[in-house]
Amino acid sequence: MEPGFRRERQRPMAEMNIVPYIDVMLVLLVIFMVTAPMLTQGLKVDLPTAAADPLAVKSQAPIVITLKADGSLWVRGADSQEQPVSAAALSQVVHGMLQQRDKDTQVLINGDRHIRYGRVVELMSALQNAGIRDVGLLTSIEAPSQP
Repeated sequence: MEPGFRRERQRPMAEMNIVPYIDVMLVLLVIFMVTAPMLTQGLKVDLPTAAADPLAVKSQAPIVITLKADGSLWVRGADSQEQPVSAAALSQVVHGMLQQRDKDTQVLINGDRHIRYGRVVELMSALQNAGIRDVGLLTSIEAPSQP
């Protein structure tokens, strides 16, 4: 070193290095993007299409009763797990679900388009026997017609 030359000390960095955090965030984003489609569970139902206004969402998740093309009944409650149920036990199962919830809980019928209308009426009658007065019918959104 030359005489009179004084080397300056480097000051310690006071900034945090965020590059590793960005890397972790991007890895988590990729993981969520890959697993999110796998989390969607449900039954394959061919819904009828209709031009209808959407239902108002209430505070609790609705009880959804699915009527598949083969005639089987499935019920989805607050836990989002669909469980098969017989027609004879339907009113008891739904009544039990309503005991654990508010009386304003929505009940929606998710009926396949190939089911006879009479079968849907029977289902609505069973729900009425369970003490449910307001029932909604789910439909697919109608595609806009092209000129």
